[in-house]
Amino acid sequence: MDISRTNSLVELFFDRLEKTDKKKPFLTWLKNKDYQFSWGEVSEKIFKLSNKIRSLIQEGDRCVLLSENRPEWLISDISIMNAGGISVPIFTTYSASDYEYILNDCKPSIIIVSNDNQFKKIKKFVGSEVKKIISFEKLESSSLLISDIYNENVKDKTINKNIKRKMPACIIYTSGTSGSPKGVILSHGGILSNCEGALDILKSLTKKKEPVFLTWLPLSHSYEHAVQFIQIFLGAKVFYAESLEKLISNMSEAKPTIMTAVPRFYQNLFSKININFNKQTGFKKSLIDKTIKLGKKNLKKEKLKFSEKIINFLCDNLVRRKIRKQFGGNLQGFVSGGGALDKNVGEFLNAIGLPTLQGYGLTETSPVVSCNLPGLVKIETVGPPFKTNQVKIAEDGEILVKGENVMLGYWNKEKETNEILKNGWLHTGDIGEIDSNGYLKITDRKKDIIVNHGGDNISPSKIENFVCNNEKIKQCLVYGDKKNYLVALIVVDPENKNNSTIGSIIEKLNKNLGIIEKIKKFILIDEEFTIENGLMTPTLKLKRKKIIERYKQDLEKLYQ
Repeated sequence: MDISRTNSLVELFFDRLEKTDKKKPFLTWLKNKDYQFSWGEVSEKIFKLSNKIRSLIQEGDRCVLLSENRPEWLISDISIMNAGGISVPIFTTYSASDYEYILNDCKPSIIIVSNDNQFKKIKKFVGSEVKKIISFEKLESSSLLISDIYNENVKDKTINKNIKRKMPACIIYTSGTSGSPKGVILSHGGILSNCEGALDILKSLTKKKEPVFLTWLPLSHSYEHAVQFIQIFLGAKVFYAESLEKLISNMSEAKPTIMTAVPRFYQNLFSKININFNKQTGFKKSLIDKTIKLGKKNLKKEKLKFSEKIINFLCDNLVRRKIRKQFGGNLQGFVSGGGALDKNVGEFLNAIGLPTLQGYGLTETSPVVSCNLPGLVKIETVGPPFKTNQVKIAEDGEILVKGENVMLGYWNKEKETNEILKNGWLHTGDIGEIDSNGYLKITDRKKDIIVNHGGDNISPSKIENFVCNNEKIKQCLVYGDKKNYLVALIVVDPENKNNSTIGSIIEKLNKNLGIIEKIKKFILIDEEFTIENGLMTPTLKLKRKKIIERYKQDLEKLYQ
């Protein structure tokens, strides 16, 4: 299959279907073992759901998709596109204000929702433009059950041939510095281009084993949304994990060959394995230390002495093989994206026999721009750019990206689109450099966006402004880049400097913030951020870097 000639993501699925045994297992939900669908069953469900959606919408209508990861997610996503609609995936962890904003902004014709728990989050924001609610499970409110749609006797098996690569496939909302989410319009060609760019990685990872994926990152995340089309392209078997907590046991069951995840997962893995390693003594502990030391030498392409080669052979058989077995035994590679992977974590995982490739991208680039290659890992970099996009460094060090994978623009935001897209080049807001081998290295972030360990983009200014609406709080700085949760510096008047009082205020404010936006811990400080002390610009904006430099040690203590 020549993906460069494929017209749409819909066509990608049906082209793969033609080359695949219809009885071959495709989608399995580990939370409910009855949810196992073959390629043929998935295609039949797509035809039936497409027909229903087509009867309810006009071409180009937005169709919201709110659900946890499960087989119906992929079925719904492709059905929306096949019906001529634009898929709008939204997170199950948004705040009420975000749901309200997005539904008002994209004005969907239909909403596809998994269950009553999810529907209750958006129920009061459903506008008159919504023609129908389709649900995977029975709702208290009126809805059209997907099982009833599947049971309809529909013989029409239309594949939408009118979709072109330049047409919108989906709108994925991402946090903006202004505080309001921005709808990133991604084209069919953009995501297909990303799949094509990943071929150099996939060729190596699928050489020895038939591809099996275990999916846990939300499919509403641009990273995992694109990965599902790579899974289709490969004709892979896909397992949907139960939860993050059960991920390791799910890996033993699914036996994945490839797994995509964000830095938070790898950080947790690093911690868990290290705890176990530190319990070992004597010969076992010595062998573990040698495994890590020699593994890092291999990673850096340093030559091993003859004696080290023998020891490394033992490490392979006595340590690395056992570790791989705990993760199903078939793993060919982890791929990390959605945020910066700590160098020590990357080196450690590669050294102990869990190949981990770090990549880089943005929602606005469909989403991947670059990624390390198997056997050619440079751990301090995010790898060479995909062949399907161009990357250059501007005079001020900003990373610029050009290619079919670059978004069509922001939904209803022409001004913001023109600010980031100039002469076809996307201004990423990240600072970087390209080394002599053509590998991209991220050195700083130009924009004030926090990327947590889950790969989520968080607008600190949005949260800070919200917190400062309380009369007892004068100023606030939110911190948490590459962390598991957010913390804050809070400036109050001396008479309000009471931890329990401010704690109660923060607890109350957190109820109106999304899960990833909640402030878990804070420090009360006396010093105001002012122009005079150099912590604020003349236009009264916080000088984040200077404030963080001054309070770095105190902030880091909140993570201990």
